[in-house]
Amino acid sequence: MKKGICYSSLPRDLSPQDRMALCREAELDGVEIPTFETKEEAMAVKAAGDEAGIEIHSVMGGIHWKCPLSSTDEAVRQEGVAGIKHAVEVAAWVGADDVLVVPGVCTEHDSYAACWDLSVKSIKEILPTAEQHGIMLLLENVWNKFLLSPLEMRDYIDGFEHELVQAYFDVGNILLYGFPHHWIDILGKRIKKVHVKDFNVDTKQFVALLSGSVDYPRVVNALRGVGYDNYLTAELAPYRQYHRQFVLDTGKHLECIVSS
Repeated sequence: MKKGICYSSLPRDLSPQDRMALCREAELDGVEIPTFETKEEAMAVKAAGDEAGIEIHSVMGGIHWKCPLSSTDEAVRQEGVAGIKHAVEVAAWVGADDVLVVPGVCTEHDSYAACWDLSVKSIKEILPTAEQHGIMLLLENVWNKFLLSPLEMRDYIDGFEHELVQAYFDVGNILLYGFPHHWIDILGKRIKKVHVKDFNVDTKQFVALLSGSVDYPRVVNALRGVGYDNYLTAELAPYRQYHRQFVLDTGKHLECIVSS
């Protein structure tokens, strides 16, 4: 498996070149970038990655919380659709495989069924852009009160009957309401990318990698069992100080995980 980190986790006071050089020093393989507004920004990071031998492997959709794909406000929904289409364009610019998508956000004011139907409608509207560029739309399990079981998420994905709609599995997020190995076993080969973080189930808080409740040897065993051999990307808040050391430590933690 490959070792990755989110670009937002890297020291913000460093240039793109220095951030990517730090990733190489930490023996990471790739970076997941945010949805940059301009091609110039995206290509500057891409060039820095190429120089350091760091792959830009994924793009995180930018406005799907602010403008959910499931919004009952049509103007908001359309803005969300446009945002993910732009993220697909960014992925194409930098040669990434996929865009991370929050499929919908369920609220007390809108029905669960509406969240399902509108999010499906939105993703189908985005698919032609994804098809044009060959970019996967990877739906992530997040705290959005939607797709709350692995069976439901499996059926939601399968309902599209499209190879470009797959899963981005977050190991730490799932501990609030499930067990990673259960989800991995059921989602199986639909899982195309994986986020890693750690979570303390007693305090209900995210904690430093390897210090929480995630049973990483069991997670890695489950991933291998379904044939997964792609990125484990750390999505973490950096230390409050010594940010460079945080990246180096993350590289070591990921090595422990992929070697388990």
